[in-house]
Amino acid sequence: MELMVLLNALVTRLLFVLHSLIGVWRVTAAKKEPKYWLLALLNLLLCLETGLTLKFKQGRGYKWFSPAIFLYLICTVPSLWLLEIHHGTQYCGNEPGAVQVNVSNQDFNQSRDSSHGSEGTDHHIIQTAKVFVNQLSTICETVWTLALHQTFLLLLVVGRWLLPIGVEITRDQLSQLLLMFVGTAADILEFASETLDIEDVRKNYVLINAILAVWTWSMLQFPLDLAVQHIGCKPTASTRRIPSLLLCRYSAELWNIGVSLFIQDGPFFIVRSILMGHFRIFNQMLVFFTAKNILVVTLQLYRLAVITLDFRATILQKSRKGEVGCCPCEPYEASTHAIADQDTEMKEVVAFPPKEESQAPSEDQ
Repeated sequence: MELMVLLNALVTRLLFVLHSLIGVWRVTAAKKEPKYWLLALLNLLLCLETGLTLKFKQGRGYKWFSPAIFLYLICTVPSLWLLEIHHGTQYCGNEPGAVQVNVSNQDFNQSRDSSHGSEGTDHHIIQTAKVFVNQLSTICETVWTLALHQTFLLLLVVGRWLLPIGVEITRDQLSQLLLMFVGTAADILEFASETLDIEDVRKNYVLINAILAVWTWSMLQFPLDLAVQHIGCKPTASTRRIPSLLLCRYSAELWNIGVSLFIQDGPFFIVRSILMGHFRIFNQMLVFFTAKNILVVTLQLYRLAVITLDFRATILQKSRKGEVGCCPCEPYEASTHAIADQDTEMKEVVAFPPKEESQAPSEDQ
């Protein structure tokens, strides 16, 4: 097993566990009940997955699915649910600048006092760490919850980047996937923060659960890699049907459209439409992002129509050439047919040479 592969696999999963434990700590501090520390036991699943991956896959990833990302979702999403449902009423009077000033002032005072002691630098570092932890504990719950949301989405993208890839996915495909995840994470964060910050939404417990359910549903696209990988297809009898051929040729594009319509932009549009239509909640950002979801859904449907028409034109073109049984999604097949045609022509030339060449010996005589 390569050293870098092992290091990336372990460090990434360690970051996942640490972030999950921070979320459990915040839930326990907000609820003031030690029983919520039991949520930390979910990290045992991630530890088990790490051992199995190192043993059977030598630390590398799987095809089309990332178990580490999926288990990270399982470990972290419950804590964020509890924090959003609790949403403490603590007044956020601690501005970020004020927190930094308090920490720096206390650190300065403690460093001045500790310089007269015998322990020196070690004592100063310990005292600074204690002050920093105490200041973090005074930050209001809403700021903590938003920070956990932000770091959660960032770790999903960075963790997918650091995790060792399998042999089925290339670096080019991984880069495309990461760029898609960055835009997806920004949309998901905006959806959760913008809708849950509405005062009328906070008063409706059912509506909060519905929004969090849609948010959780949208997070399920992160463990999947189907948006950049094409499904292999061969012209067998089972794949000569039109739907199978369409999926064979445009598997990545169709998955991308399906994610947008059924996992992200479609559900987001439905939730925002309900907020405006049924609950009469209107604000500038809600209207803007609703229009944005409508535009994205429309463009995705337009893209689906373009793909269907292009596929239909390809099928008709091949049927006219007598290649109905050929799978239009395999690029190597066209070259195979071309090489076969060239071989046939060469055999005909050899079998029937030109008359001028056959008469050449007689003229010499």
